[in-house]
Amino acid sequence: MRGIVIHAPKDLRVEEAPDQSLGPHDVRVRIEMGGICGSDLHYFNHGGSGFIRIREPMALGHEVAGTIAEVGDAVTCVAIGARVSVNPSRHCGHCRYCNEGLHNHCQDMRFIGSAMRFPHVQGGFRESLVVDESQAIAIANTLTMAEASMAEPLAVGLHAVHRAGSLVGKRVLVIGCGPIGSLVIMAARHAGAEEIIATDVQAFALDMARKCGADIAINVAEEPNGLADLVKRSGPLDVIFEASGNAAALRAALELLRSRGLALQLGLGGEMPLPTNILVTREIELRGTFRFTSEFALAVDLMNRGRIDVKPLMTATVPFTDARAGFELAGDRSRSTKVLLSFA
Repeated sequence: MRGIVIHAPKDLRVEEAPDQSLGPHDVRVRIEMGGICGSDLHYFNHGGSGFIRIREPMALGHEVAGTIAEVGDAVTCVAIGARVSVNPSRHCGHCRYCNEGLHNHCQDMRFIGSAMRFPHVQGGFRESLVVDESQAIAIANTLTMAEASMAEPLAVGLHAVHRAGSLVGKRVLVIGCGPIGSLVIMAARHAGAEEIIATDVQAFALDMARKCGADIAINVAEEPNGLADLVKRSGPLDVIFEASGNAAALRAALELLRSRGLALQLGLGGEMPLPTNILVTREIELRGTFRFTSEFALAVDLMNRGRIDVKPLMTATVPFTDARAGFELAGDRSRSTKVLLSFA
């Protein structure tokens, strides 16, 4: 059984991965498709991000979908042959945060393809993966495996929108139109936002933002005053979703947010100085948004019913045996949004 294993920055190998035993409530998924995430790129380029670093070889990947190939003796939720999207989160179910329904803050989380724990939790970029039956979410026959692999990043976007509360009738700004920012646009449109403005520094990303439902797309590299001029003409913003991790972009956008407006931070960019005078005098709320909880099942349901169409984001599919080429392409924002790896 082969997997895509990171050994050190830029040291990515397709090699034999250790088999995983099957517990009574586990299922074995034959992986067919996987999406390369920004965190996978951080492992590939830097060996991790922030304080998280790989300390042993680790199979990457947490955006995966496939078919159930084997089930444990006590499994009741899914059967062999079921087509599923894999929820990468396995929360403990009994810590303080799990008891409050805040599973994304579980104190004993096992998230596949993450070096946060040691030994690391091996990822889903492998020909087969063993997960708890609760992590295997059935997909409709009309849904492709490529679409099903997008459930995890869509869940991140849905969670961010849920953190914002009602968007009905709101003017929304999305900063950074990579995969997550584009999916936030889709989720915000689904949630009833009246107007969605997108900003980025890449023409390719802004074209994608328009396809995903943005009403206005501004290239801030070419028009550094474009957003401010727009707000001056048509009024302040109600909600900001910052998905780039760029401190300067957030700082500039906060100037354009209405009093008692809301800013949500998705992008990870290290330490950020904050304009506390603006936050205080306008009573602006700044909220973090991290991963997802029940939104994974919602993401699958919305795709199953055709309520959200993620196909525009899928810009390339590469055989997993060409993993390095896939990762290089995924890191080129001028040519790609979501690069998928095929294991079929």
